[in-house]
Amino acid sequence: MESPLTAEPYRIKMVEPLHLTTLAERRRCISEAGYNPFLLESRSVYIDLLTDSGTGSMSDSQWAAMMEGDESYAGSRSFQRLRQAVADVMGFSFVIPAHQGRAAENILFLTLLKEGDLVPSNYHFDTTRAHVWNRRAVPVDLVSAEAHDPELEMPFKGDVDLARLDDLLREKGPGKVPLVMVTLTCNGTGGHPVSMANLKGLRDITLKYGVPLVMDACRFAENAYFIKTREPGYQDKPVAGIVREMMDQVDGCTMSAKKDALANIGGFLALRDPEIVQRAQAWAVLYEGFPTYGGMAGRDMEAVARGLREVLDFSYLADRVGQVQYLHSQLVKAGVPVVKPSGGHAVYVDAGAFLPHLPRAAFPAWALSVELYLEAGVRGVEIGSVMAGRDPRTGENMEPRLEMVRLAIPRRTYTYRHMDVVARAFLDLLARRERVKGYRFEYEPPVLRHFTARLSPM
Repeated sequence: MESPLTAEPYRIKMVEPLHLTTLAERRRCISEAGYNPFLLESRSVYIDLLTDSGTGSMSDSQWAAMMEGDESYAGSRSFQRLRQAVADVMGFSFVIPAHQGRAAENILFLTLLKEGDLVPSNYHFDTTRAHVWNRRAVPVDLVSAEAHDPELEMPFKGDVDLARLDDLLREKGPGKVPLVMVTLTCNGTGGHPVSMANLKGLRDITLKYGVPLVMDACRFAENAYFIKTREPGYQDKPVAGIVREMMDQVDGCTMSAKKDALANIGGFLALRDPEIVQRAQAWAVLYEGFPTYGGMAGRDMEAVARGLREVLDFSYLADRVGQVQYLHSQLVKAGVPVVKPSGGHAVYVDAGAFLPHLPRAAFPAWALSVELYLEAGVRGVEIGSVMAGRDPRTGENMEPRLEMVRLAIPRRTYTYRHMDVVARAFLDLLARRERVKGYRFEYEPPVLRHFTARLSPM
């Protein structure tokens, strides 16, 4: 894929200087960080693709809206504007603000989960999985089998395996499964979307068994873009209409506003059932704050309210997804093994195929993420055996089907030239990949270990 003939649908009004480090500096920095890219200082990173969560650029409209922030403890006007935006865009009547998506997950699971429960989903990402385990419940991944084949080109590899879900609910019953979750897009297996047909199938099954269906909606607009461009019958439907049709299939959603609300912080839990809302608000007051601000300042609620409407613009979404597709195509051209097709927010490099000489116990995806930083100052994130963690029931390392390095592209932040630098770094890494060493733990925290662990080369 070549650079698009049309330019970005925005112009740049402010820039932030970047520091291009030397190899000697990068060697020192990564060593001091315990060979953990999460522990690097941002000034030591040239191109930061660690996450697209809260790292994008806000619009002039969002910055202006922040000046109208009402910081009243109770009854904030900013909350009313956030609630109206959620109602208009998503169709949910009740909103509980939170400081970010994982806080919304915490409130939801405190409200609905008890020890021994099962929580099926297409694929639980790290914080969702950790929150389920924290309630002594069990996350169950039911993503389609095709999602585990990195070479397979399919339009909706984030779909839930409906037959397996039906079997689980029939066998265990709604008493053991208090809710079903679906993550849009499916972050843990390649950033792939979920089809509208699959969402409607999920709705039919959960209605049959009387189980709430909840969406992790952090990348809902990107998912709607893929439905519009890939699913028959939706090409002429506006993004806003597709979003409402998606949301009509679920009973509520958790939302990290740091993704598709285009904000730097914030999140919320949105629901339809007033009885569940009342129970959830009690936990929100304890862990987040008063129901009309939760974990957010008024100015941040203003930015989120504006961002929820801006993200529905098709030209924005085409540019955003187009940049991901461009990096994906450049890596394919260079011979880098990547998960196919490209997703909405990130490119996923198949580290197991890139470093076939490293066994799982040597954490090949982690090793590749370290080498990428050493090569060009580019920070990605491991989606593999380190992030998977240990099974809290057995203490054994869990091994995901794929070892990947995710290159998450912040929104409206980097140019296509930056993507070319990333692609060149991988090309240079290919030439010396046989010399890349594995890693072992020096310090391993008990939960979400990839954030703060320290490792050393083998």
